[in-house]
Amino acid sequence: MSKPNYIFDGFIDIETLPTDDELLIAEIDAEIAPPKTHKRAETIAAWMKEEKPALLTELVARTALDGTYGRILGIGCALDAGPVTIWMGDDEAKVLREAFARIADIEKVQYPGAGDYTAEITWVGHNVRGFDLRFLYQRACVHGIRMPRTLREAASARPWESRLVADTMTMWHPDRDRRISLAKLCRALKVASPKHDMDGSKVAAAWKAGEFDRIEAYIRDDVEAVRRCYRRMTFAEVT
Repeated sequence: MSKPNYIFDGFIDIETLPTDDELLIAEIDAEIAPPKTHKRAETIAAWMKEEKPALLTELVARTALDGTYGRILGIGCALDAGPVTIWMGDDEAKVLREAFARIADIEKVQYPGAGDYTAEITWVGHNVRGFDLRFLYQRACVHGIRMPRTLREAASARPWESRLVADTMTMWHPDRDRRISLAKLCRALKVASPKHDMDGSKVAAAWKAGEFDRIEAYIRDDVEAVRRCYRRMTFAEVT
């Protein structure tokens, strides 16, 4: 019995939080300076009082987009047509370990008559190359947690290695200036969008408010939307 090279499509989405490191926030605060056009002491003082706090809040919020400083809140994953599994919590290292352990188990499968061998997974997501996989890699490095083989290979994959990773954003259009949001792609493909009352920018506030079920539903809907879009784009689902 021949062993197929690639077996599963893995659909993945992560949601992240900005840093809560007080030392880092203090560093960001210290680097904020008034515009150079402000020369008078009273003008500078007014800017520091009225404008700087909002700018600090914005810059801290942006750390949720950078795995060097932000952290992972939740990971959603589904294989082929299977259910979406979600790992979520305030302990980032625990979330990573639990998700990675499950994925590593999936990679080790047995097929009757074929013996033991390692399964292959093509990881699929929207902006998964530029964001999800990179962020997972960075946070795994920060915590010293080894990534499962298929995720590790996908995180370092070259743009042409489509068997390792498939990014629905660049699949729709490879031109950086013409790339599409998941909400717009869902609209074009007539797929239910997960962005109707929630998006990544609202996750931190929802987590702070204790809206855990809402975040979990958003992650699940995001994974489902990516799966539907991918199936439409690969003609696995046609009308």
